[in-house]
Amino acid sequence: MANTVSVAKLVQEANLTVFSGKEFLANRTISVSDISRPGLELTGYFRYYPSNRIQLFGKTEISFSKGMTDEELSVVLRRMAQPDTPAFLVSRGYQPPAEMIQEGNRAKIPVLGSKSPTSRLSSVVTEFLEEELAERRSMHGVLVDIYGLGVLITGDSGVGKSETALDLIKRGHRLIADDRVDVYQRDEKTIVGAAPQILRHLLEIRGIGIIDVMNLFGAGAVRDSAEVSLIVHLENWSPDKNYDRIGTNEQSQQIFDVQVPKITIPVKVGRNLAIIIESAAMNFRAQSMGYDATKVFEHNLNALIKQNSDEPDAQ
Repeated sequence: MANTVSVAKLVQEANLTVFSGKEFLANRTISVSDISRPGLELTGYFRYYPSNRIQLFGKTEISFSKGMTDEELSVVLRRMAQPDTPAFLVSRGYQPPAEMIQEGNRAKIPVLGSKSPTSRLSSVVTEFLEEELAERRSMHGVLVDIYGLGVLITGDSGVGKSETALDLIKRGHRLIADDRVDVYQRDEKTIVGAAPQILRHLLEIRGIGIIDVMNLFGAGAVRDSAEVSLIVHLENWSPDKNYDRIGTNEQSQQIFDVQVPKITIPVKVGRNLAIIIESAAMNFRAQSMGYDATKVFEHNLNALIKQNSDEPDAQ
């Protein structure tokens, strides 16, 4: 985890109710995505208490607390209200105990609530925190949504990435990021890319300058983020290099811990890169659904070879 997120942002994004401590929201930060269900702590066991996590009270915790005396509950909540505790969070529309409000105010810890079931609330908050706290890396390229696939176009400066993206936008696809793409790993198999705030919805075209894609082409021409499903690397055509013509040369590029499929497309005058990349995205999607044109070609070729070998020589 590379940074922190304020409790105020969590309240806004997860649509949480603030029972108390509204004045503490901006200064209270969260540094881990894990959430604690303090069942053991309510019994007085604090040996492994994860004080730096959001403390989530669901049906079980609230029910147990109702069986405690006011003094017992105050003592436990006082021990739970540590300097690094981000917030107390109550699910299922329950009202927080008065002792929680009291100890939260004493330690300057917000007390929050939600009407969502505990499991759903835990999932929503964890997913939000994992995305916000994930380590990020900037990559040079253009990220475009093509038929729902996030295609990251890379290549040397001046090879035509932004111009190709503009052509793809004209063909109905959506821009996510130009020039600099901020990527992070959402889970074991997924890399997500987005534009830095300063570059969002903007595209740089040499000779024209910076254009606002959303302003020129409408809201349907942009998207804030997308999973990076395919990398298309553009490189200047070299007559001395043998390029893949059948599709058997599988490539990939590692981003964090994920291997992202990659193809290399040579660039030269007369090639329509937008249509080629669009076709590459459709072909990748077909392969993901189980149809591989390369395997079909190999099957047909093997069948033809077998047919010719079985035929008797002409007399």
